Amino acid sequence: MSKNPSKADRLLKEIEDIAVVEFLPIVGPSKGKILVDEVKKAQPKNVLEVGTFIGYSAILIGRELAKNTRFVTIEEHLDEAEVAKVNIRQSEIAVEVQVIPGDATEVLPKLACCFDFVFLDAAKDEYYQYLKLIEDKLWKGAVIVADNAGKFAAEMKEYLDYVRSSGKYKSTYVGVGNDGVEISVKV
Repeated sequence: MSKNPSKADRLLKEIEDIAVVEFLPIVGPSKGKILVDEVKKAQPKNVLEVGTFIGYSAILIGRELAKNTRFVTIEEHLDEAEVAKVNIRQSEIAVEVQVIPGDATEVLPKLACCFDFVFLDAAKDEYYQYLKLIEDKLWKGAVIVADNAGKFAAEMKEYLDYVRSSGKYKSTYVGVGNDGVEISVKV
């Protein structure tokens, strides 16, 4: 990050401040740093996010991407998808982000192949279903970051059991406070 804060940096800080006051469920700066580090390591060319909310994590991810990267994000709630579009546009990140409103279980099967980075941050009890819907669209070495794998581990049990024991992924839990993320790499 440059010494002079960019529009994206300022907007992220504004969203973080609002999130504290209004208890908005954003990934936040601590888990956000882990997410950003994974994006930097992976240097993906095709990114998928399930659960845009108001665009915070899309901006975090998007800041790290080359302009020609394909970035698709899905948000079930139309109002939040519209807010996300505005926030992403105002952040002036280089990459174009396609915000698709709709139910991920209906949108995912329609997406064109393939992805090398996925961020899951939607209905925790549907993570396994999301993964199964895109599994054949993931390149070998694709990174999947699943948010809330600590706080909502019970709701995510089917997903966590699968990525940890199916033999299809090398998976690691990274704790942050009372929560964390599951980072899985397709083998």
